[in-house]
Amino acid sequence: MTDISKAGSYVLGDRSVRRMGYGAMQLAGPGVFGPPRDHDAAVRVLRDALEAGVNHIDTSDFYGPHVTNQIIREALHPYADDLVIVTKVGAVRGEDASWMPAQSPAELTQAVHDNLRNLGLDVLDVVNLRVMGDVHAPSEGSIEAQFSALAELHQQGLIRHLGMSNATAAQIEEAQAIAPVVCVQNLYNLVTRTDEALVDNLAAQGIAYVPFFPLGGFTPIQSQALSDLAAELEATPLQLALAWLLARSPNMLAIPGTSSPAHLAQNLAAAELELTPEVMAHLEQIAAD
Repeated sequence: MTDISKAGSYVLGDRSVRRMGYGAMQLAGPGVFGPPRDHDAAVRVLRDALEAGVNHIDTSDFYGPHVTNQIIREALHPYADDLVIVTKVGAVRGEDASWMPAQSPAELTQAVHDNLRNLGLDVLDVVNLRVMGDVHAPSEGSIEAQFSALAELHQQGLIRHLGMSNATAAQIEEAQAIAPVVCVQNLYNLVTRTDEALVDNLAAQGIAYVPFFPLGGFTPIQSQALSDLAAELEATPLQLALAWLLARSPNMLAIPGTSSPAHLAQNLAAAELELTPEVMAHLEQIAAD
């Protein structure tokens, strides 16, 4: 079995988690909407992840909606003492599977209670505010009202720690003036490097950075050079992309997602992939091209 501890650990809030985690988004149906094609496989993926040592799961109640959290509860409840479940609020799904902002204090409060109920928890470990000015990319705009609403729920004891998702550096600073931020979850990968300075700034503060879409997500990285280099290393392009993220900065927490047990094993194996300085330089050249 893969030893994911080789990727190391990092502090998330007041807990230490392994840097190779799991993202639950793909447990829902096509388009992150509706039930999974194979319910039993979804349950097995979660149990396999924990058996492999994963203790950081990323989810949201608007995945499905409700689907991923209900599967997590079915598969893993009662939860292991060292498991950290991170969720996010700030959106809802339309009947046509669209992603719509849900950013009012009332909507955010409802979302927190939905997550608590569907996960079977009394308190959420970490809640990220998903900023929705632009649904698929960070955009400037005050988040004071939204983050203050979550800070109030933190004060009430319903949330242990707060984070940000799809956020700009200015919004993170605005949030930090309201309450501590323990993680930031943004789009970042080998070729999408808008957050380059932010990653380093957060590392200096001891704040976890959680990149999503390590191979580009809805617009996958198309690189023959990446595929060729991965083949030379007897790895897959995704494994190489994940290994690059882990090598990029110690505060990087990977959360690759899949609904396939076989694909999960492949993803986790990236934790054992050691990249030489020569390989890192080659990857940087691929990114520059």
